[in-house]
Amino acid sequence: MNNLLNTSTTSTSPTISPTTRTLGHGTVGADQPVYVTGEIGINHNGDLDIAVALIDAAADAGCDAVKFQKRTPEICTPRDQWDVERDTPWGRMAYIDYRHRVEFGETEYRAIDEHCRARGIDWFASPWDTEAVAFLEKFDVPAHKIASASLTDDELLRTVRATGRTVILSTGMSTPQQIRHAVEVLGSENILLCHATSTYPARAEELNLRVIESLRRDYPNVPIGYSGHETGLQTTLAAVALGAVFVERHITLDRAMWGSDQAASVEPQGLTRLVRDIRTIETALGDGVKKVYDSELAPMKKLRRVLAPA
Repeated sequence: MNNLLNTSTTSTSPTISPTTRTLGHGTVGADQPVYVTGEIGINHNGDLDIAVALIDAAADAGCDAVKFQKRTPEICTPRDQWDVERDTPWGRMAYIDYRHRVEFGETEYRAIDEHCRARGIDWFASPWDTEAVAFLEKFDVPAHKIASASLTDDELLRTVRATGRTVILSTGMSTPQQIRHAVEVLGSENILLCHATSTYPARAEELNLRVIESLRRDYPNVPIGYSGHETGLQTTLAAVALGAVFVERHITLDRAMWGSDQAASVEPQGLTRLVRDIRTIETALGDGVKKVYDSELAPMKKLRRVLAPA
């Protein structure tokens, strides 16, 4: 077995320093600032103006990137669902028509690419099929994200690997064996793993954030991140404290907007707080070397009754 896939589960493993990955304007890995991504997904509801507003919200909050989802509707929608009628904000329509209604094409992505460049923020997407990979390759994106639902799609994994780009792999709804197989298909040299629980929104008791530590132990040469679908911010901050070097949260202009991901998303004010608090935590974590700070010398002189050797 590949020696990068150490599956030891003992609690006495040495401290692990994952290697780094290049991702757009940043570097992801140990001793690097946490790379924060605002997951727009399809929360734009097919409206470019909403997408631009979400890009602005992410840039203003200090995010490093925004992420979209790209599907080829005829491939990703089961054939028996195409003609099933659904109620939508645009009236009742066939499901395949709805999937096209919320899917951006090349014109919209050209505008997204231009706006992200103007705002100095990276963007990439989750391709859900091989044609979507080819589509995204037109834009020289810095990475491809494999959604948890696609982790077992070997054809998609091989296609993404062949691009040579950084691959971010979410691990929700997946067993350890399935994760290991996906890593073997992708190769471990250019990937980043994200712990995730694929419930929208996810309950605190099912987040199991200690899996971040397990993944760090099992994949010592792979940076480990967190893709959160919970409500609130505190558990995402806990993920950073546990060692996540990449954070992704769904974002929205208003959690009451129409769409399946809106309720598990973070609004602009919350996103600003999240990025601010992540930066505070990574500063507070320090380097792990115990020392006496200069700021402690005056309190030491005032409060310590018994002097001891240094």
